[in-house]
Amino acid sequence: MNANMMQQPLLISTLLNHAERHHGDQEIVSRRVEGDLHRQTYGDLAQRARRMANALVANGIRFGDRVATLAWNGHRHMELYYAVSGSGAVLHTLNPRLHPDQVVWIADHAEDQVLFFDLTFLPLVEAIASRVKTIKAFVAMTSRDHMPASSTIPNLLCYEDLIDAHSPEFTWPVFDENTASSLCYTSGTTGNPKGALYSHRSTVLHTYATALPDSFDCSSRDTILPVVPMFHVNAWGLPYLACMVGAKLVFPGPWLDGKSLHELFETEGVTMSAGVPTVWQGLLAHVEANDLKFSTMKRTVIGGSTCPPAMMDAFEDTYGVQVIHAWGMTELSPMGALGKLKGKHAGLDAVQRRALQAKQGRSPYGVDMKIVDEHGGELPRDGLTSGELMVRGPWVIAAYFKGEGGDPLAYFGDEGWFPTGDVATIDADGFMQITDRSKDVIKSGGEWIGSIDLENIAMAHPAVAMAACIGVAHPRWDERPLLVVAKKPGAEVTREELLAFYNGRIAKWWTPDDVAFVDSIPLGATGKMLKNQLRETFRDYRLPN
Repeated sequence: MNANMMQQPLLISTLLNHAERHHGDQEIVSRRVEGDLHRQTYGDLAQRARRMANALVANGIRFGDRVATLAWNGHRHMELYYAVSGSGAVLHTLNPRLHPDQVVWIADHAEDQVLFFDLTFLPLVEAIASRVKTIKAFVAMTSRDHMPASSTIPNLLCYEDLIDAHSPEFTWPVFDENTASSLCYTSGTTGNPKGALYSHRSTVLHTYATALPDSFDCSSRDTILPVVPMFHVNAWGLPYLACMVGAKLVFPGPWLDGKSLHELFETEGVTMSAGVPTVWQGLLAHVEANDLKFSTMKRTVIGGSTCPPAMMDAFEDTYGVQVIHAWGMTELSPMGALGKLKGKHAGLDAVQRRALQAKQGRSPYGVDMKIVDEHGGELPRDGLTSGELMVRGPWVIAAYFKGEGGDPLAYFGDEGWFPTGDVATIDADGFMQITDRSKDVIKSGGEWIGSIDLENIAMAHPAVAMAACIGVAHPRWDERPLLVVAKKPGAEVTREELLAFYNGRIAKWWTPDDVAFVDSIPLGATGKMLKNQLRETFRDYRLPN
């Protein structure tokens, strides 16, 4: 028997309609590349998104066409999030931190039809404009008086001209909620990037889940500043979440240094933010060096890579900012787990509580996870046994765009699970802790050593800015850990002091055999450490006897 309920599809445009109707006067603040601080409301956002939707149709963008962006976090990028997907096209956020050859490869693979770009990326666009195969028009995201003079970019259009030339009257089409809405590519640290093609349904369900109290805990009383870029897995869904709950939005543009972020937090009354650890390092260094505080900031989501315990201590104990440790992947839209404690944990002491918060956390409704052994057998959820982490859910991909790499799922019976490539434990309360990436685990004498634990300990040392731990060849033990360290400016620490820092913190045989000091740790386009590059750099490294 079927129920008698309305069949209303879950479409991204409905988020914008809701924001306009119920939070139309709520503010969106943007630091723009032109140098000004721009203010508009959700009502303005909705009207300008409809104008841009008309402009897209007028310029030949059809249902399912891919529309690319090379842009920072700002109101124009937000407008495109809704204008493109809402009209039935597919928003494709290109990562400008990639090498131009990769940008060209991805744009061609996606078959992008038009490219919108911030003025910051003019040199990149000039470098690729003659090389991309399918892009027919380029749109500078600025006004007429800031339009660049470029002889190398064909069919160069002005964003504000398109807005001004088209009507705000546009009816968002209604279509199947499983229609593709946006396209994000993996970082491609090994081989070519692969595309994750999200649907309207998966995006709206992901938005519901991220807003929950045990997730990002957002409401119309919040002021949200997404530090995580809008070109990195849709800024973890914050542009959608903000419309759903009616929160004030603050966009930092390209200014992600500690000084600029802190000023914006304070002047705009930011209560919640989200970003990767490398950005928070700069912010905390600025705040500490200048004896500053956070007057309105209540919580921050830290993900993308493991949050060092020392960073969590600084935010929570020194500055009173709650850290929500999060884990996800491009393939998960991206949210998979968040480190929010349960009511039963209220009586824990500070050490026990922090140990739980340091884990990647519990999955919200919508994500199912388990750990398995090398034969696919499910392992116990005892918080001790580690295995490969598998996930499934309505915002987890079932395949990569264009079927790249074949079927990525692992099947147990008739059930398909996505293999994350992470090695993890899960405890009885559902708290998941990643012990390593499967390719980063150090195999010493037949036993596993988790590199993340060794890195976190090193980064708690006051002289260490960043640390990575990799396995290098050893004649007896197959591999042994090498600690690669970048020191803080002006700080000094010796090899012996760092190795002694591990005493009593880990099993003695886990202690790295040596320390290599470098000027900087290589980072990828999303802020993750590129251990593959470090392994290549230190491939022939000789450990001390």
